[in-house]
Amino acid sequence: MAFTEFRPLDENSLIEYIKATPSLFSKIGDSHDGLKIKEVGDGNLNFVYIVVAPSGSFVIKQALPYIRCIGESWPMTKERAYFEAMALKEHGVLCPRHVPEVYHFDRTMSLIGMRYLEPPHIILRKGLIAGVEYPLLAEHMSEYMARTLFYTSLLFRSTTEHKRAVAEFCGNVELCRLTEQVVFSDPYKVSEYNHWTSPYLDRDAEAVREDNVLKLEVAELKSKFCERAQALIHGDLHTGSVMVTHDSTQVIDPEFAFYGPMGFDIGAFIGNLILAFFAQDGHAGQGNDRKMYKEWLLKTIEDTWNLFHQKFTALWDENKNGSGEAYLPAIYNNPELQKIVQEKYMKELFHDTLGFGAAKMIRRIVGVAHVEDLESIKEASVRADCERRALELAKTLLKKRREFVSISGVISAMKQVQ
Repeated sequence: MAFTEFRPLDENSLIEYIKATPSLFSKIGDSHDGLKIKEVGDGNLNFVYIVVAPSGSFVIKQALPYIRCIGESWPMTKERAYFEAMALKEHGVLCPRHVPEVYHFDRTMSLIGMRYLEPPHIILRKGLIAGVEYPLLAEHMSEYMARTLFYTSLLFRSTTEHKRAVAEFCGNVELCRLTEQVVFSDPYKVSEYNHWTSPYLDRDAEAVREDNVLKLEVAELKSKFCERAQALIHGDLHTGSVMVTHDSTQVIDPEFAFYGPMGFDIGAFIGNLILAFFAQDGHAGQGNDRKMYKEWLLKTIEDTWNLFHQKFTALWDENKNGSGEAYLPAIYNNPELQKIVQEKYMKELFHDTLGFGAAKMIRRIVGVAHVEDLESIKEASVRADCERRALELAKTLLKKRREFVSISGVISAMKQVQ
């Protein structure tokens, strides 16, 4: 094997690598005639190559030892590829319909070979910007979240299995620290990395940095993020980590995966849908005011949580006499008590979801990395109006999350802000 130490691959060395790797070479029919390789990594961190031959295809993703969009001045562990491959495999077993299959993983090269999600698959975020409706999105994402979160939690597992799994993912500390910085710290202080639509949001960004109540709530969420090993979470489940067609939904890029609070994943996804909702006015044009599309987004947000709640509790009911050690059947031995336990758990999870979702929204408006939904609105004053409404809602959700009893209350609050 020619690749015994790490080096970033380019298109030529990648062909060599594929030829030396049977699990990849066999996917393209053992021939590199007509082989096409295209680099498509538009993300902040990695190289991503699409490899297509007449008889097969796959994607190669290689992690670099620094943040790609910033360069070598911001080093970053390439070990993240190991955690991404582990999470893809684990989540792939639990929810094969919505996670692309891993064909090959090379720890030395920090390289993953996996199923190519061929066109018409596109990044969900781009579809939302274009105003495309995905009728199965809430159904599919609620399924993915319910299965991956339930089956990696103590509701299903013994504490021994759970501890072993937590230990395995504890090594992903650098990416957790990146999240701690960009989600729970930077937006609330003066940081060289923060930026926003200036001068329009100068006062709003300052208000975030001066809001004591907000800071206390964020501290509580940070503590949960750092200390609560509830389930194997994706860790970066925004609308840029989901690829879609009309009838397929695939979750990619779990390099931030670790054992953390479930609400962080659900909140990230719902928070990004809320950002997409507030961005719509900036994308409305002649002949399309996007009003119908905003209605679809509201329904999708509501359905995502309600379907998740339904599927998660159904899995719990099916497995309540299983090996899960959170609530031992010998103790929680009557339907009335089981119902109380379940309601308390789901209520707390809902409030976590709103808190984390709001924190993710705030960092996308006044922090380091923004979202294309808003960034692609060309007119700065229009963009700032959309961002301000999203920010107002996020602050309300974060501070008053415990006052919301249902997702329909969140939908009402969104309508009031717009």
